[in-house]
Amino acid sequence: MKKERIAVLLLLVLAAVSLAAYQFLSPKPVEGAKEITVNVDHLAGEDTSFTFTTQAEYLRQALEEQELAAGEESEYGLWVQTVDGETADESKQEWWGYDINGVQAEYGVDSQPIADGDVILFTLHVGW
Repeated sequence: MKKERIAVLLLLVLAAVSLAAYQFLSPKPVEGAKEITVNVDHLAGEDTSFTFTTQAEYLRQALEEQELAAGEESEYGLWVQTVDGETADESKQEWWGYDINGVQAEYGVDSQPIADGDVILFTLHVGW
């Protein structure tokens, strides 16, 4: 019984430390005006680029202001299905992914903070 209590206590401490680390290390939003660039790598090769100024703190809001992306709500936020008018065909295992400043995104568009000068690249991928 004592070992079980110690194991539960250690598990709770580990969970608390993990939560604190996430809160401390997660990126924070930047307030105020910022200029960002959104590049779109279409499957057929007709790449496009959009540079605009926004007050948005997170990527989703900036994309919706410019009507650049749409999708379905999920338990994790917006599942991006359409970018710059091109919709991913899930029956062909197509999906949109994005990089921010040359690094593959670790967050969904709802929780991805943006800062002045950010460059976002959306790419339509094929294959899970």
